Amino acid sequence: MTVIAVAGGTGTIGAPIVARIRELGHEARVLSRRAGVDLATGTGLDLRGVDAVIDAIGVDTISAKRAVDFFSTTSGALLRAGADAGVRHHVALSIVGADAAPHGYYAGKAAQERIVRSGPMPWTIARATQFHEFAAQMLRRGAVGPVALIPRTRAQPVSSRDLATVLVDLALGEPLRDAIEIAGPREERVVEMARAYATATRRRGPILEIPFPGAFGRALADGTLLPGAEARILPESFADWLARIRS
Repeated sequence: MTVIAVAGGTGTIGAPIVARIRELGHEARVLSRRAGVDLATGTGLDLRGVDAVIDAIGVDTISAKRAVDFFSTTSGALLRAGADAGVRHHVALSIVGADAAPHGYYAGKAAQERIVRSGPMPWTIARATQFHEFAAQMLRRGAVGPVALIPRTRAQPVSSRDLATVLVDLALGEPLRDAIEIAGPREERVVEMARAYATATRRRGPILEIPFPGAFGRALADGTLLPGAEARILPESFADWLARIRS
């Protein structure tokens, strides 16, 4: 039986990762504050007996400074603890486009990638597109009274359940010492995803698409954050996911 530690194991992607590990008969060790582990301070972090780490931790911010500080601190802590404990494989979940548009939250993921690449452990970086759940997140973040303002964005969203399966497979395999891209099957406009989700969940009020300012706004709108031709494409579309959660 393989022991896999999951940083952020109670989150949107962390929870299905943990479920998949256990489904395969392996042991999942959850690294989260709920489990008594604070990666920002190192409190409770002990990777002895762990074979692989999947770093799926996140932070709710659009501040580049906060994102860089958070991912630099948490990734550094995981890599040091992993090296000290003899962990054989570190899998870091990043975002497609983090290297091409290192702004805001993406700046933190770009910093994380640099730390992993130069760190003391064998590694694999999995760059994924936004999850299907992104539509609901954008509705919450963009709410201004009854109106929701959605930044003009092209995306190719991926199923968190499908992605979890791939991440566990990667962790069980040999370190690639490379970054791979993972995406869903169809390009979508995020505003249309938000409208479809709102209809499915009976949310009322106008949902408006607006330009996001600056270089990051251009990257959101012009396709910079879409996956490349070599990306691994997972099967569940946003429409499939929406139908599944409605059933």
